[in-house]
Amino acid sequence: MRLLKVATCNLNQWAMDFDCNLKQIKESIAMAKQAGAAIRLGPELEVTGYGCEDHFLELDTVSHAWECLKDILLGDWTDGILCSIGMPVIKGSERYNCQVLCFNRKIIMIRPKMWLANDGNYRELRWFTAWKQKDQLVDFQLPVEISEHISQKSAPFGYGFIQFLDTAVAAEVCEELFSPVPPHADLALNGVEVFMNASGSHHQLRKLDLRLRAIIGATHTRGGVYMYSNLQGCDGSRLYYDGCSCIVVNEDVVAQGSQFSLKDIEIVVAQVDLDAVASLRGSISSFQEQASRKTIVPSVAVPYKLSESFNLKTCPSSPLEIKYHCPEEEIAFGPSCWLWDYLRRSGASGFLLPLSGGADSSSVAAIVGCMCQLVIKEIANGDEKVKADAIRIGNYTDGQFPIDSREFAKRIFYTVFMGSENSSEATKSRAKVLADEIGSWHLDVSIDGVVSALLSLFQTLTGKRPRYKVDGGSNIENLGLQNIQARIRMVLAFMLASLLPWVHNKPGFYLVLGSSNVDEALRGYLTKYDCSSADINPIGSISKQDLRSFLRWAATHLGYSSLADIEAAPPTAELEPIRANYSQLDEVDMGMTYEELSVYGRLRKIFRCGPVSMFKNLCYRWGARLTPLEVADKVKHFFKYYSINRHKMTVLTPSYHAESYSPEDNRFDLRQFLYNARWPYQFRKIDELVQELDGNKVAIEEDHEKLGAISHGGGGMGVAAAGSGNPNVGI
Repeated sequence: MRLLKVATCNLNQWAMDFDCNLKQIKESIAMAKQAGAAIRLGPELEVTGYGCEDHFLELDTVSHAWECLKDILLGDWTDGILCSIGMPVIKGSERYNCQVLCFNRKIIMIRPKMWLANDGNYRELRWFTAWKQKDQLVDFQLPVEISEHISQKSAPFGYGFIQFLDTAVAAEVCEELFSPVPPHADLALNGVEVFMNASGSHHQLRKLDLRLRAIIGATHTRGGVYMYSNLQGCDGSRLYYDGCSCIVVNEDVVAQGSQFSLKDIEIVVAQVDLDAVASLRGSISSFQEQASRKTIVPSVAVPYKLSESFNLKTCPSSPLEIKYHCPEEEIAFGPSCWLWDYLRRSGASGFLLPLSGGADSSSVAAIVGCMCQLVIKEIANGDEKVKADAIRIGNYTDGQFPIDSREFAKRIFYTVFMGSENSSEATKSRAKVLADEIGSWHLDVSIDGVVSALLSLFQTLTGKRPRYKVDGGSNIENLGLQNIQARIRMVLAFMLASLLPWVHNKPGFYLVLGSSNVDEALRGYLTKYDCSSADINPIGSISKQDLRSFLRWAATHLGYSSLADIEAAPPTAELEPIRANYSQLDEVDMGMTYEELSVYGRLRKIFRCGPVSMFKNLCYRWGARLTPLEVADKVKHFFKYYSINRHKMTVLTPSYHAESYSPEDNRFDLRQFLYNARWPYQFRKIDELVQELDGNKVAIEEDHEKLGAISHGGGGMGVAAAGSGNPNVGI
């Protein structure tokens, strides 16, 4: 046996905070060495943080990264352990996303990323160049201020691997794993046994399985030890990097880190048997044949042995059952951890949430409650960093610290029910009960006086006073009256968030939380600058259907039983008067259901469908219950309101990214916001298709009638069978 102990890690880095990042890199190396590991792998761009974005264009960012690396190399951090450290490097005129492989206070090799992530939320080609030379390692002159201190003038730069006396090790960077022809394929044929993947992968609902399948698949037909390291936490943007660092040996996961955690550092360690890799490869005939005619990958020789021989003191790690969270748990824990990072790093003293008693704002309240529960759990587990942050944010004194989630929530979480004459007692009661269950400081405010004052001012200016539609007013009046209420709530929320801490003699300010969901944003079913306008929104990229499932789960698993009643209530904005024969409902207002909105959203974004393609797809999907004309009307209705309201996405509150069909305008879903909402060309094409399909349907029905008459007249089994088909065939 060749036994090798390896360590990978989840790190909660913060973009551009070099002190914080360097400290955590050092701590992770120390923890890996204490565990006896010979290799320590860190996440992608861990020195700077992944989310620096256009800060990568600044020379300072690269210079500071080198200074941090120098600090590591001048100490004993890399003595006896191979460390893979992620940072940007400028070579000549090009900037590269690199893994710097260090050992015994020297830079052994610098490995630039060859395939850059450039879709979805990723924009690496904006800041980095892909390395394109696969046939050689070039000599890279180290910066003078570095070379003078570490007594090393240059280092190999490029695509290659490190050949130790007992094994070969290579780096693979994030996106390269998912590319059509990943580097690990050629590297395995060249004898590399240990692969180190440094990643900056963010959370998305139901995405973890895809990632783990790719990692496991990397060792499926070629064997190997695959180490995966990822960032974890909010490093300053809408993304939450969801950790789950792991180690895989010949398809078996032998170590797995947490996906969601409040910890800043988590080390994942495994003892692996390199002979198991060699044995598997020797048993696969096709691997042997392809290895005999491989493309040679350049390497760097290091005369050092990483592994240990067989002994009874160490035992190879056994395979584990992979830990997956259900979507409801992902919604609970991902945004909770993101909110905690944002709260502790922003300098705020807590959150304020306009709590209407509806499903969306109640979901946000439950997520904050979950965050408080996680904080208490980590403090109980002995996490001193979480404890220190909680003491500071909660303004504890005299050695006190939080031990109860409801008591902690009372210190850091305000909820406000901003009722009007249009609000029901049911929603008011539900908001109060939920606030009590969570422990928030709850306020009940009536906004009718402010609304009346504004309407009186308007009447003084214009001589007219608008009326609701149910009272005989026009659509314009009705919408204007609803918008007044919605926007007053936003102004009041921000005023309370800034002044309530002062009222209660607390330091700092509160962050206002938004609570619009991804489907409402897609449809534009929100008032511009209403309570959807906030500092941050933990559910802005989560669908209504997923939120309702989350509420049912949270009622039991978080202990907030009132959420079951909230989930069961029909969604309503409560912006119009309630009458005996009228009650405002969201889906009626929108002219579409939330379920339909999810379908439209996925077709528009994930499957890249315009109006015509969406119509064709939905004819197949809904053809059994809707005619082509009905499908056409639904598609046109969606695209009309989607395009009319797209401008609202330009001011959408920064939201936790969770859903692959998010319409977020900042970086994920880049489109115009001024449309011809009539879509004349596209809608005309749909009309032509409807006419064509209806014509075919008439012809098919006529044929069926003729065939039916023939079959009744003894036309034979074959004809009768043909005439008994689905009358919608061909539609």
